[in-house]
Amino acid sequence: MQSTIDYSTNISRLQEALSTADAVLIGAGTGLSTSAGYTYSGKRFYQNFGDFEEKYHFHDMYSGGFYPYDTLEEQWGFWSRYIYINRYVAPPKPVYDRLLALVKDKNYFVLTTNVDHCFQRAGFDKQRLFYTQGDYGLWQCSKPCHNKTYDNENVVRRMYAEQRQGRVPTALVPHCPVCGAPMSMNLRADDTFVQDEGWYQAAQRYTDFVERHAKGNVLFWELGVGANTPVIIKYPFWRMTAANRNATYACVNLGDAVCPDPIRNQSILLDADIGQVIEDLQ
Repeated sequence: MQSTIDYSTNISRLQEALSTADAVLIGAGTGLSTSAGYTYSGKRFYQNFGDFEEKYHFHDMYSGGFYPYDTLEEQWGFWSRYIYINRYVAPPKPVYDRLLALVKDKNYFVLTTNVDHCFQRAGFDKQRLFYTQGDYGLWQCSKPCHNKTYDNENVVRRMYAEQRQGRVPTALVPHCPVCGAPMSMNLRADDTFVQDEGWYQAAQRYTDFVERHAKGNVLFWELGVGANTPVIIKYPFWRMTAANRNATYACVNLGDAVCPDPIRNQSILLDADIGQVIEDLQ
């Protein structure tokens, strides 16, 4: 594995790859949203969940999502606040907006494991997005008894506004309109994850994009992808780069910008903050 060395040289190489590519496939992980200010621990956690930390003794938002709350009112007290600040409040930094400015006139597509919907809110074309792991803005039956998802914005906003002492009103607790079971988040956490019609349509558009540009001058641009689910973005990007001598693989990842040796000559590695890299590419 080869790490990045020369920042300025690789910025210039990435600028050239962006300007000359016939197609750009962006693969985005949590590091991109972290760079935009969506942090799940530290100050942002304390500001929004200090009362939950004091009562339940967890110290970050991820842990709160797995806490075994005694009641659905408490569970949705946490989740409505979590969804509201990470899905319906804009991220603190304009990283996604600046990324769109770089690719809006290009033939691009986005594959992402992020579930915060920042791409679409920044103005990326919905038809060019594939959210593989779900969406904070969608609910599904917890069983699930059917493969359909439901927009949650209106109810979440009410939950956020009307909750008291970390609990939502019982009348706002969501239940499946088909079987009556409690609703759950549409997030890929286990085998109950619902892949609805929109998911399959997006998957097909992604497959079509990849097939159309299998041998073309493609930039596979990986942003903030970690090691939790490398089979979704990282490994496919490496394989597609190796199979296409006209392709370029670019990885921007603070502390983990690497590539395998067989594609080293086709790779651009930037061990740096994504927001800074995108700003320097403007």
